[in-house]
Amino acid sequence: MIPSYRTLFNSQFTEEKYQQLNDSITADFNHKITFRIGESPFFLSEELKKQLLDGCQDVISFIQQDNFKELTNKALELNRKVPNEDNHTTFLAVDFGICEEDGKVIPKLIEVQGFPSLFNFQSQLSKKIHQLNPFLSELTCFFSGLNDESYLKLIEEVICNNFPKENVILLEIEPEKQNTKIDFYYCRRDIGIPVVCVTELIQKGKKLYYTDDKGVEIQVKRIYNRVIFDELDLRTDLHLNFDFSSDIDVEWAGHPNWFFRISKFILPYLKGPYFIETTLLSELKEVPSDLENYVLKPLFSFSGTGVIFNIQKGDIEAVKEKDLYILQKKVHYIPIIQSPDGKVKAEVRILFVWPKDAKDPIPVTNLVRMSRGEMIGVKFNKDKDWVGGTIGMFEK
Repeated sequence: MIPSYRTLFNSQFTEEKYQQLNDSITADFNHKITFRIGESPFFLSEELKKQLLDGCQDVISFIQQDNFKELTNKALELNRKVPNEDNHTTFLAVDFGICEEDGKVIPKLIEVQGFPSLFNFQSQLSKKIHQLNPFLSELTCFFSGLNDESYLKLIEEVICNNFPKENVILLEIEPEKQNTKIDFYYCRRDIGIPVVCVTELIQKGKKLYYTDDKGVEIQVKRIYNRVIFDELDLRTDLHLNFDFSSDIDVEWAGHPNWFFRISKFILPYLKGPYFIETTLLSELKEVPSDLENYVLKPLFSFSGTGVIFNIQKGDIEAVKEKDLYILQKKVHYIPIIQSPDGKVKAEVRILFVWPKDAKDPIPVTNLVRMSRGEMIGVKFNKDKDWVGGTIGMFEK
């Protein structure tokens, strides 16, 4: 999308340099990540960057409506409600497929999440790509005028909210077994908060505690929440010593309710050039005759679980809880990133933080996934190169 940088990058790309990138990540914690890093950044033109941010603003305008909580209360009724919800989400991730419509490139909203993403890893990935490719020094992955230092300071402020680091935890289900644990390692190193499994928390009255490395019980005053209830509900083998639904004396950096409120649940409400025709299954008047042009998705699953791409009429009829599924029109991802042997599709996730007293969410950085397969997910890209996770860069 920035032809000069694409040509320059490809001319200087080598497999050895790509291996250096992977080795550098592995060396930080002696940990080889379990997801694939793409060979190249996505060089975003000013026009595409503006389109992405315009699309995000349309989503944010909807979220900021006075009746937003009223509209999305049903999302909590369909799942679970956690007490002490704050006024707005702390994190926002807005995913766009880079598509083609009427012969023009246009981003189309694929998903939106009131949930954190790889905030710490992405900044480190960008830094390492810059170190290996000094000719990219005029490009950045940061929005809002941020740089490496100011970005990390903002992320730390949002996660910790001025609490002592020992009283703030990153909470996850068996963090050492998660694909995203590299992000947890960078968070622990760069922000200085402990990473705690849900099974390690102890509830005493309205207070929560974890045990530190020295065996001392430390009160938890703020939780950087990375727990997905969809996954937690499947883990019937886990024994928890506290209840998410109880009235506990703790602040949330990413209150769990926002995962449900800001989710695929709101897609049917969104109208405009950057949005895809989406219908809640319970409101579907008749099954389309061209089902090959649609995707069936559960509202609240994570990482593509339960999505059906090649739908049969029986798939729709088999859904019992029709309030929990959407039918979404397929979009045409355009191969846009020039690799050494053909073009590659892309999906861009714009990452926002929303400080407690801020009027609006702040765009901070991004995440890009490259694909040669039918869809973006890992299972469609096995044994392929120039695919996987990377980052978008644009002129400062």
